[in-house]
Formats: sequence, C-alpha cells, structure tokens
Amino acid sequence: MLKGKKWLALLIAVVMLLATLAGCAQEGEGPAEIKGTILLATTTSTQDSGLLDVLLPEFTKDTGWEVDVVAVGSGAAMAMGENGEADVLLVHSPAAEREFIAAGHGPARYDVMYNDYVILGPADDPAGISQDAPNDAVVAFTILFDTKTPFVSRGDESGTHKKELSLWSEAGLEPAGDWYIEAGQGMGAVITMADDMQAYTLSDRATWLNYSADTDMIIVTEGDTKLFNQYGVIVVDPSKNDQINAEGALNFQNWIIGEKAQKLIGEYGVEEYGAPLFTPNATGEPNND
Repeated sequence: MLKGKKWLALLIAVVMLLATLAGCAQEGEGPAEIKGTILLATTTSTQDSGLLDVLLPEFTKDTGWEVDVVAVGSGAAMAMGENGEADVLLVHSPAAEREFIAAGHGPARYDVMYNDYVILGPADDPAGISQDAPNDAVVAFTILFDTKTPFVSRGDESGTHKKELSLWSEAGLEPAGDWYIEAGQGMGAVITMADDMQAYTLSDRATWLNYSADTDMIIVTEGDTKLFNQYGVIVVDPSKNDQINAEGALNFQNWIIGEKAQKLIGEYGVEEYGAPLFTPNATGEPNND
C-alpha cells in the first residue's frame, strides 16, 4: 500500500497528466467552455509590465479556466501559497522558491522566463553612478551609501526587495537613515515615488520600460550578471485545503511553460520597445536545485 508522501506524489502525477492531456486537447480549437476560476498569486512586475494582460485571456481561451490575480511581492505570494490561499504562484525569488519546495508547500518549481534588474536614478544623476558604476551594482550601492543619496526600497519582501538586500549584503553595508526610504509598495508605485523624490531605486526592466515614458528617470546601472532576474511557476500543494483548484493550477503551470505561452512571452514588448521585456526559458523539467 502506498502511504503518505508517496501517495500524494502519485496523486499529483496523475492530476498533472490529466491536466496536460486536457490542455493539449483544447489548445488550437475554439474557445474552451468556462470551467471555473483559479487564483494566481504573483509578483507585481508581471502585472505592472502588462504581461498578464496578454497571457491570461489566451490561457482562459485555451483551457476554460478564468484567473483571479493577486499581485503582491514574491514573499507575500509564497506566504499565500504556504497558507493554502492561492492555487498557483508565478514569482521571481529563486532561493525562496526552492525553500518553499523543500518545505513541502509545492511539488516542484519550473523556470518560465527571465529578464534583469536595473538601477534607476534622476536624469542628472547627482551621485554620478552612470559614470562611476555603469555596470557594477555593488559599487553603485556603495556610492549611494557613502553619499547618503536618497534611495527608495520596495521594503516588501518581494523578489526585487530580496535582490536589493543581497546587493547591500555583498557590499557589506546595512542601509539606514533618512536617505533610505522603505516604501512597502509595488514596483510601479516605487518608480513613481522615486521619480517624485528625485531618488534612486532598483527595478525589474519590464516594469521600468512600462513606466519610463511617464518619468524623468534614467537607467544608471545595468548589465551586471548580479542583476539577473529569473521567474518560476509553482503549483501549491493541493492537500493544504479542499478549496485549492489543483486541476486548474496544473493547467496553468503546463500552459505557461508550453510552446504557445513561451512564444507570447518572447514576443511581448518587441513591437513597442524593439526587444522583448522577458526572455522565455522553460525547459519543461523541474528546477528545484
């Protein structure tokens, strides 16, 4: 007799197979009959960038599942998953995602896409970062710390906030004081706030491009390998409560790492910005390591 985790793993595998077959049967046909709703907990960057406005209608058309979105920081999204308050996660904090899987809150994480982070500042760049640290995020943060130039932090345990904290840590610095503003807001709001305050901030490139025309800010640091930004999808463990939509969540996972969604991701932003806002990199295999 199969017991415990072995039984749960088998159950999840069967549901995944059925979800995949259902998705394959429906994709390419007319709009699927509406089956119900899934709750997607995701980072604000996928919403603020406009990507979800492109993906979700196609997902609903192909699978019949409508999507309710809660856009919060990646940390808050994973807390929802841990508490059984979401069906599926689309987040960008790989180390925390792997801890989520290791703790048994979901069966696996899959790579979906990536872009990068950029450091933004006022157009006149009073700290001189674009000249002194155009490709070095740690040096850029060190300059901000030494000069006490205003910096707006997400301050919300999001993937962007965790990346920012890792850069301060690598620089051996602990930012504090009136110059360091913890907003507790999403990425779009933080960009607007930094623009209003003539301050610097860290942003994912996709959200920045979507907001850039409405600000007087510029990119002062980019291209550092430390600024790589990977996104992953995780189905929440359906045994957390009987309200979790396991079938719909698995449909979403399989769809977003599938050929159609990956093509849509790779095309998004090309017409408007001349380059994609995200680069698809799903392999179809779990990446929990």
